[in-house]
Amino acid sequence: MSVVLAAPRLATSRAGGLRGWAMRRLLRLAVEEASAALHTFRYATPALRERIEQLAETYFEGYLAAIEEDGAALRARLERAPSELRSFAYEGAGTGLAALDAITPWGADRLGRFFRGPGSDHAYIIHIGAGWAIARLPHLGGRIVARLDPVLRWLGYDGWGFHEGLFASRRTVEGRAVPGRLAGYARRAFDQGVGRSLWFVEATEPERIARRIATFEPARREDLWSGVGLACAYAGRREEEALRELARVAGEHAPYLAQGAAFAAESRRRSGEEAPQTELACRVFCRATPAEAAAEVAAAGRDLPPDGALPAFEVWRRRVRERFSQAAEA
Repeated sequence: MSVVLAAPRLATSRAGGLRGWAMRRLLRLAVEEASAALHTFRYATPALRERIEQLAETYFEGYLAAIEEDGAALRARLERAPSELRSFAYEGAGTGLAALDAITPWGADRLGRFFRGPGSDHAYIIHIGAGWAIARLPHLGGRIVARLDPVLRWLGYDGWGFHEGLFASRRTVEGRAVPGRLAGYARRAFDQGVGRSLWFVEATEPERIARRIATFEPARREDLWSGVGLACAYAGRREEEALRELARVAGEHAPYLAQGAAFAAESRRRSGEEAPQTELACRVFCRATPAEAAAEVAAAGRDLPPDGALPAFEVWRRRVRERFSQAAEA
């Protein structure tokens, strides 16, 4: 069965002029590529296929909303999405706002005003959405990154990696390529996003995910596993047996799965959302409730040092991993 995604009212979007035309064209191309990519995936169950299509459509709804609305009006529109899916609408909005800022760089800062203001509860996922815009407009990526939060800006590179894992899977996943313009910690953040993409590209199948990660250089595997943990906790696969098998095949990298799931729990907490897949992933990977996992992430994020040999963001992640490594050994 062919997968066909649609962004409703795309042809009648209220955004006019050259900017509106460019944004609608970007959206139309993205919808077409997403439909093609989803058609190549192997799905464990028909229900999983339907779930992933639903996530993609919610994302594109958020992108369209960002073209047409701003500020409080944008938040109100995004809040119409079902609670469990709402973050994906905010992710799409992050892409749209970042792209708008990039192609109209005269100080509007729609993205910054939104994630610091009406969309602050969804700041993590908005930053990830901005990464999709970097992937679509790489020559303007510097303008986008410059508008991101100093600590969370690495999530933009995460979003870029996720995009490339989905839409350039042959190059990024099979070929294990990294964009040449990336250096330093940005390469690691990119891998975190590639790891998230593997949850979808490898059909949420634990053995397939583990075999794929094993083809990457050892130094890249930790960040890939953390991305898998976050995607699993956010997007979900609700069979406990499958998640326990994922933890088993992760082996020594299990703390990275836990770290990813814990960050998903904190993001859900901030946005006031609850999701059964987040509860299950935290229970299996973190041996904690989502509230307990989120509290650990929040505590680890306090009093972060300035960026040094390691960015503050990585110090934060490391603290979370250590907390869950200690819990697993107890």
